Amino acid sequence: MEKKDNLILIGMPASGKSTVGVILAKVIGYDFIDSDLLIQRREGMRLAEIIEKKGIDGFIDVENEVNASIRASRSVIATGGSAVYGEEAMRHLREIGAVVYLQVDFEIIQARLRNIRRRGVVLREGQTLRDLYEERCALYEKYADLIVREGSGEIEAVVARIIRALRAGAES
Repeated sequence: MEKKDNLILIGMPASGKSTVGVILAKVIGYDFIDSDLLIQRREGMRLAEIIEKKGIDGFIDVENEVNASIRASRSVIATGGSAVYGEEAMRHLREIGAVVYLQVDFEIIQARLRNIRRRGVVLREGQTLRDLYEERCALYEKYADLIVREGSGEIEAVVARIIRALRAGAES
């Protein structure tokens, strides 16, 4: 079994997982892995193209396989917003690290996600962004070892909150 020495960031698209993840990795001296980029590399196309070609369920299958196969140590892993649909992947990620949910208010997500389709967001026919947000928040909370409110969007402040929360968790 691998050591549980990674930090896995989950949360809505545009919640800042990749941005926060890069800075967090630098601050704590870890490597950084963006699972969306692993998916794009494996499939040879952008996320939106994978969704268009394979459909939402096909994309979720690919994402689940890629995330379940991540082998890492001392890494911050930023997952795609839909990673929580892959039970196998989430089980694996929880085995190799602490799962941190970057919680962001709906209004902030809505303002940040201007072109949702081009970004490669898994949104089913007839589903609104609000529906998606509510559906996923329950899953993020289910899988999270730690919930950190993103709040103002100040990246350094979010990174500091994550580090404080991890230290507090280690001491308890």
